[in-house]
Amino acid sequence: MRALMARLPQESFVYLGDTARLPYGTKSGETVTRYAVQAAGALMRRHVKLVVVACNTASAVALPALGAALAPTPVIGVVEPGAEAAIAAAPDGPIAVIATEGTVNGGAYQRAIHALAPNIRVMQQACPLFVPIAEEGLIDSPITQLAAEHYLKELFANSAERPRALVLGCTHFPVLKNVIASVAGPDVVLVDSAATTADAVAKLLAERGFANKSVQTPRHEFLATDSVERFARVGQIFLGYAPDNVELVDLQAAG
Repeated sequence: MRALMARLPQESFVYLGDTARLPYGTKSGETVTRYAVQAAGALMRRHVKLVVVACNTASAVALPALGAALAPTPVIGVVEPGAEAAIAAAPDGPIAVIATEGTVNGGAYQRAIHALAPNIRVMQQACPLFVPIAEEGLIDSPITQLAAEHYLKELFANSAERPRALVLGCTHFPVLKNVIASVAGPDVVLVDSAATTADAVAKLLAERGFANKSVQTPRHEFLATDSVERFARVGQIFLGYAPDNVELVDLQAAG
């Protein structure tokens, strides 16, 4: 959302955080798909012109179902733009991906990278503790350092096969990038798919003739499925400010 607002300041956005049912990364693909379709349905009732699946797990497992359910409204995930950015950063590999269990087990990044560069070696590591650590705002704490060392040291232990790029394959992970970088080392490029996804959205809006040309001030609406107070507090960590207009929605009641 932050990258999209910076890239497309003239556009209005509706952001939905499924705070009642997170994290998605530890749930089955079937459950994530069901939740994602319900969430997207709530956005469609706001008459959006494009849906960005700003969750790596949902992008990894639910994109086909979302495309079918929302057609003809275009849907963009974060995995393919992230894969493109990783290959640009390390065209000869190896590339490492850190993500939730769901994203790693689904192998979406591996498939997306190999679709573009079949010979690049891809290494993966699930880092489930990073999500609650990020949401608690423990950006530079000893806990974060210990978790990063626990998850990443084995990835970077072999100097002959050290990854040249590290994909932050969960939208929570970029807020921990300083600690992650300190463990990975200065020669490793950290890849955040946010900016690349924002570029993909801008390109698609232009191609479809969907770009907003109005001079009116754009709207930023925020929806949460539980605890708007927590949503606003956590939102400050990621957005840089606490949204004060968060609306509580019930996805199941809305169908």
